[in-house]
Amino acid sequence: MTMLTDWLNYKEQLRHYVLNNIDDVDAVDDILQEVYIKASGHLQQLKSQDSLKSWLYRITHNVIMDFYRSREIYDELSDALIDDVEEEQALDKMAQCLRPMFDCLPEKYQMAMIWSEVEGLPQQEVADRLGISLSGAKSRIQRGRVKFKSVLMTYCDIEIDQQGAVDFKPKIECRHLAC
Repeated sequence: MTMLTDWLNYKEQLRHYVLNNIDDVDAVDDILQEVYIKASGHLQQLKSQDSLKSWLYRITHNVIMDFYRSREIYDELSDALIDDVEEEQALDKMAQCLRPMFDCLPEKYQMAMIWSEVEGLPQQEVADRLGISLSGAKSRIQRGRVKFKSVLMTYCDIEIDQQGAVDFKPKIECRHLAC
């Protein structure tokens, strides 16, 4: 495969990623063009064809950061703060997307999982709210996690790299859960 063929395979996914991460729709094509130029100019740095997709996402992320840096009029935020904000935004978006999936759990596990995993309540508080023992709540939460993982794997495509989740989206047959 050539760079152009690979690019055409991933261009729409990258477009979606850019649209979700910038506030200027008119700049999307410029950013994608910059990504293509950087990727084709640095193709020799790609260690293996298997990592092409994550490599393209990393380049896209960096070009988006450059886009925002070029627009700044104020003092730049530290990279650590930018990373924290981006991580928080990504987690908020993922939480909104995951919330409907709790409804796919058997009723017995729904509230235990929501209180424990979404609201962050201690397991003793979950036990008190459910009117069960602490060991019963722990068991219910643990089983709920296993069942939730199954729901997640059934309904979502998740792309992961060394830094964690890069992208996620509902599978086509499960668009009713889309965020």
